[in-house]
Amino acid sequence: MRIQVNGEEREVSATTILGLVEELGLDVRKVAVERNLEIVPKSLHSGTAIMDGDRIEVVQFVGGG
Repeated sequence: MRIQVNGEEREVSATTILGLVEELGLDVRKVAVERNLEIVPKSLHSGTAIMDGDRIEVVQFVGGG
């Protein structure tokens, strides 16, 4: 299916937010995700479906010192 991730069109095979985060190779513990302008709580990542045309924003937290 085709979706937008951080403003970029992508073809993905994931069907859930969790699957997308994993497909992108990101650490599921260190991301915040917004689907169609609504924040998806981490507890709902595995049960929130992605649909063709969705707009997803992913923010990855990075520690530093």
